[in-house]
Amino acid sequence: MMNKMKYVNERVRRQDRLLEEARALELLREGEYGVLSMVSEGGGYGIPVNFVWDGGHSVYIHCAPAGRKLEAIGQNPKVSLCIIGNVHLLPRNFTTEYESAIFFGEAHIHLSDEEKMRALHLLIDKLSADFKEIGDKYAHKSFHRVEIIRVDFTEFSGKRKKVH
Repeated sequence: MMNKMKYVNERVRRQDRLLEEARALELLREGEYGVLSMVSEGGGYGIPVNFVWDGGHSVYIHCAPAGRKLEAIGQNPKVSLCIIGNVHLLPRNFTTEYESAIFFGEAHIHLSDEEKMRALHLLIDKLSADFKEIGDKYAHKSFHRVEIIRVDFTEFSGKRKKVH
């Protein structure tokens, strides 16, 4: 499944700051949140979201069943997800150490109930691992109040700055 998502760094201006592909995927697997960016009426729209990676080329994001995010995706499903890793401000050097990865793809809504429930369980496993039984009950109880977005990625890149 990984062959559908390509690590593409040619457009990164600072080639000396490329993040290793393996570390970019670690950020995707372990990151607590990312910024989902979309095209919305009137311009760009980026919001912080919790997400879970399926281990292949997709992530799942949960949200309310209505709102600007879903409207934007309905109009233009092309999105990006930016995940920030370790950040360390270095005031004395007037710089910041950082690592980030950005994933580009297409968002999908109106998933089957089975896929939505599977996504909720993946989110529970990642974000509430110590509460899986309660999480399952909560997922079933609130299922009608939740929408799930699946983003299928086609490419990603990563960048970092490390001061030596």
